Amino acid sequence: MLEWDCDRLVRNDRVIWASCMVACQDADAMITGNTRRYSSSLEKIIKVVDPRPGEIMFGLNLVVNRGKTIFICDTSVIEYPDAKQLAEMAKSAARVAKLFGFDPKVAFLSHSTFGEPATDRTKRLSDAVEILKSDKVDFKFDGEMQPDVALEEMYKELYPFSEIVGNSNVLIMPSQHSAAISYKMIKSMSRAKVIGPLLIGLGLPIEIAPLRSSTSDILNLASIAAYSADVIDYKKN
Repeated sequence: MLEWDCDRLVRNDRVIWASCMVACQDADAMITGNTRRYSSSLEKIIKVVDPRPGEIMFGLNLVVNRGKTIFICDTSVIEYPDAKQLAEMAKSAARVAKLFGFDPKVAFLSHSTFGEPATDRTKRLSDAVEILKSDKVDFKFDGEMQPDVALEEMYKELYPFSEIVGNSNVLIMPSQHSAAISYKMIKSMSRAKVIGPLLIGLGLPIEIAPLRSSTSDILNLASIAAYSADVIDYKKN
């Protein structure tokens, strides 16, 4: 944990006070936000709680629709991740998917598919794929690809060399704004259940509810924070 003067930080700030409670093990988990901007809550929390060793922090949303669950990141923290950050997000998102009982199949999304068309903005994604290949990770991944290629089985015949075309369940977005726009459009225009964003990579089970979260949204985040407190050993590096 960060070194901090509890009396100084806690004074007149409920977010920091509650974070201190979790850090001191007076509470198992925490949920905050809803009445303030996400970034404002996160700024206060990280005064008390460090990221998990070896991980970066990012937002991860679950979308449940017609019996299928997909994970979307980063929806809330890193505005424009570089190739290394994209690769690290993929590793952490795959770990979380496994905790929820899924076999992660990670797709790096873009406006192009496997280099067509190739632009400066797609290179970060293809570089992230190469990083994962060199790291020899234990989950399937590929990219870059458009979202319909990642999700719809009809495209398997067009790209037989990829194991995840048509059945991806972890979607790494090229930027925060594209991720946030995508999940909010899904939430507004379909019957899909959207949960999150989960705050991944923080050193304690703390979640931040975005502005305008419903009671159901808050309860879902609280349930996941409690679940995380039970199944994740936050003391382990």
